[in-house]
Amino acid sequence: MNIRCLILPALLLALSFNLSAENSISLQLADYIAGKDARIGVAAIIDGRDTVEVNGSKDFPMLSVYKFPQAIATARLCAEKSMAFTDTVEISASELHDNTWSPLRDKYGKRDLRLPVAELLAYTMQQSDNNACDILFRLTGGPEAADSVIKSMGYHDINIATTEDDMHRDIYLCYLNRATPLEMARLLEHFDRELRDDSPEFMEIARLMETCATGTDRLAAPLTDAGVILGHKTGTGDINTQGRIIAINDAGYVRIDGQHRYSIAVFIADSAYDFATTSAMIADISEIVYRGVTK
Repeated sequence: MNIRCLILPALLLALSFNLSAENSISLQLADYIAGKDARIGVAAIIDGRDTVEVNGSKDFPMLSVYKFPQAIATARLCAEKSMAFTDTVEISASELHDNTWSPLRDKYGKRDLRLPVAELLAYTMQQSDNNACDILFRLTGGPEAADSVIKSMGYHDINIATTEDDMHRDIYLCYLNRATPLEMARLLEHFDRELRDDSPEFMEIARLMETCATGTDRLAAPLTDAGVILGHKTGTGDINTQGRIIAINDAGYVRIDGQHRYSIAVFIADSAYDFATTSAMIADISEIVYRGVTK
């Protein structure tokens, strides 16, 4: 018997299974999102080939999820400056702003400091520190430089435009730092499959994402006892003048038993619900995708 006669049906069966699983996840996501009083966008890339999405090509405010592409840009811009993550950075007391989320400031107080780049990245990626984020922007040329790096990599639907301090002064500037769920999922997929092993700096970023301390009630919630590896970055917004949460976000990659993996971005903007309920919606979406991949 011609071996091609055996291989072709097997390939068609595998393709049929993949399409069926992909359609099932998409339908479940669409059904879950329908009727919610918020703008919700979801995209997941499964095993590097299957994509599921709902509102995946629409723009959403990233909030602190933008610290993930910022970290990638920081690694590349530091390399251009021949600066290692172990090199130290001078920090003035005036950069440690009050009235913003900053475990860095809470630990060291408002005083002049010298800290390694790696520690600043740890504060941004693990604890979403806003002051550390802006110090890294200052070190590498500002949001414009980070945006240029990301766009040079081909990710034109990720826009880095303002600092954390800018957004603190005017919360509507949060909407300028925006991305589509599909583009963020693409960047996460690229990072997990290729970039992370390119350099010690990227490996360190992956380690920080996989030990992220924020948003345990979001993507991580249904995965806690699943024995998977989750690397992710969260984003949390303030209440806008319409009484809605600007955004609650989570985006990351999931590795399952060395066999399956997927990247996922969930953006929820202008939510009429409270923070706990909005975060729980991300957890529900995370579970839908995880169950669909592993069933």
